[in-house]
Amino acid sequence: MLKALMIAGLAATVTAAPVLAQDANLIRFGFSSVADLENDNGATAWLFKQYVESRTDDLEVGIYGSSEIGSDQDVIQALQLGSGATMHIGGTALFNSFLPRVGVLDLPFMWEDYEHVGAALDGEVGDVLAAEFEQAGFKVLGWGFSWGYRNVVTRGRTVESPDDIAGLKLRTIQSPIYVAALNAMGANATPMAFGEVYTALQTGVLDGFEHAASMVYSSNLFEVTDSVALTRHLFGPTVMTYSLPLWNQLSAEQQELLQEAADFAIEVSRALAPGREQQALQLLIDEGMTITEVDTTRFAEAAIPLQDELAADAGATDLLEQIRAAAN
Repeated sequence: MLKALMIAGLAATVTAAPVLAQDANLIRFGFSSVADLENDNGATAWLFKQYVESRTDDLEVGIYGSSEIGSDQDVIQALQLGSGATMHIGGTALFNSFLPRVGVLDLPFMWEDYEHVGAALDGEVGDVLAAEFEQAGFKVLGWGFSWGYRNVVTRGRTVESPDDIAGLKLRTIQSPIYVAALNAMGANATPMAFGEVYTALQTGVLDGFEHAASMVYSSNLFEVTDSVALTRHLFGPTVMTYSLPLWNQLSAEQQELLQEAADFAIEVSRALAPGREQQALQLLIDEGMTITEVDTTRFAEAAIPLQDELAADAGATDLLEQIRAAAN
């Protein structure tokens, strides 16, 4: 109940990202999704901000959604350099070019449910990958849940069977694993920055894209699409990262506070995930979108050898085995 009240209170305070002076005490928290409470990244960032600023006057959290301070890749590179951005939250797949082994978290049809994701990321898999992130210049503050599985979203057509996906030009994350997963389903995977998707759909460059329902709704993409096919082909865990060079400049007390804030924000966001997934689907129905169930059995069966192949290519067969074991 307390966490629900916290969410409600935060919702009343959210307007736009504040314009803040750049100084050593400003944490520049950037990401590509909208900075509101209708999606997991925005809500988690606002919870983090509230926790920090209610406990210290020494640090201020500036939230910059909608790629305000750069695309996801721009922000991630800035974190490595320790200049231009301080924090990021987003799908783990965004780090594939920096850390190939993290791609194991985004293999198609791998995660059974939210509990499976949590069991793996809160265990050895998460610990091993967090250490590898640190070697690459990122401090992992926590692993989050997307608010829902990723589905196929289309404009001008309805996907009712696996065959309907064949040849569709679908936007996906700029990740080899996401591209391979969609192509294996018969689509024409088209990597593209998230901020370009709305216009690409408007102009007919894309037939659709794939994402969680909460992102479809919070980004107003229901305005340029008609249908959501519940393929549930991918579940993209998220990761909250801090620039390691900047993290090392913090005092031990500041580091402890920020870790507490991250733990709190991620715990609340995870707890909300199942309900917000269903709520987002209903909101899309209310906006006039069609929701269809699709039998993806053949895709799921074909995904097992694809998982093996992609994990081997990434040097992450050991992690895949641990993830599969975590489902038991």
